[in-house]
Amino acid sequence: QVQLVESGGGLVQAGGSLRLSCAVSGRTFSSVAIGWFRQAPGKEREFVAGISWSGGSMYYADSVKGRFTISRDNAKNTVALLMNSLKPEDTAVYYCAVGRAAVAGSRVSGYDYWGQGTQVTVSS
Repeated sequence: QVQLVESGGGLVQAGGSLRLSCAVSGRTFSSVAIGWFRQAPGKEREFVAGISWSGGSMYYADSVKGRFTISRDNAKNTVALLMNSLKPEDTAVYYCAVGRAAVAGSRVSGYDYWGQGTQVTVSS
């Protein structure tokens, strides 16, 4: 059984930083892409960042490019999302997800296992 557990969310002022972490178990972690998505109240889940199986390719939504950095540690089965220069519009529940392949892209359909999410709130 695949399990993903996110941590690191919280309340931060605009301009601040947070580091989210996702621990994955029950799956050959090093062979698949991992993605971060977010969902704000009343909105659809949207792609934030993704990283290929090897960590050699990272891709970001335009809204977070230059502010967020995704990384992975295949030895520890973890993926991190460092979020800098946070804005109130970054407020959402953040989810990590296991991709269906070594590179999964930005579509929700490219991912087949999801964590429970961690709340990020950015105050103005």
